[in-house]
Amino acid sequence: MGKGILEVQLIDAKGLASTDFLGDTDPYVLIQYRSQERKSSICRGQGSNPSWNETFKFVVHSPSGEHQHKLILKLMDHDTFTADDFMGEATINVMDVIALGMENGIGELRPCKHRVVLADGTYCGEIRVGVKFTTEMKEEEEEEELGGWKHSFRS
Repeated sequence: MGKGILEVQLIDAKGLASTDFLGDTDPYVLIQYRSQERKSSICRGQGSNPSWNETFKFVVHSPSGEHQHKLILKLMDHDTFTADDFMGEATINVMDVIALGMENGIGELRPCKHRVVLADGTYCGEIRVGVKFTTEMKEEEEEEELGGWKHSFRS
């Protein structure tokens, strides 16, 4: 199909279950798209209703299988002295957004709520996320980004 940039807008979450016995939950999100992973900031002291308002970008190459077009958001609780706790996970299928972007130059899923579930499928809150896909840059811009290596072959 081609390539482009998948932009993920992480807004907030509501109703997350606390995993700490003492003190507040300090949530953050690990966002995965294929082999790429990004980490949000830690919302210290915001407990079960954190707000991030952060944007993350992923490079998308020729899409192949449908199972590979899932955005996985793992909500974690940051702990200082012990391992971080898993709070839940949300999965967003971005296949249609990418296909629309390939066809029109841009595809967008406006920010909306997604269910956060535990490994057994139990509901444990919601997360609000927006997704936008834009197709690759123009060829001239791409050449510049490569550091001008094509120009070294010209006489």
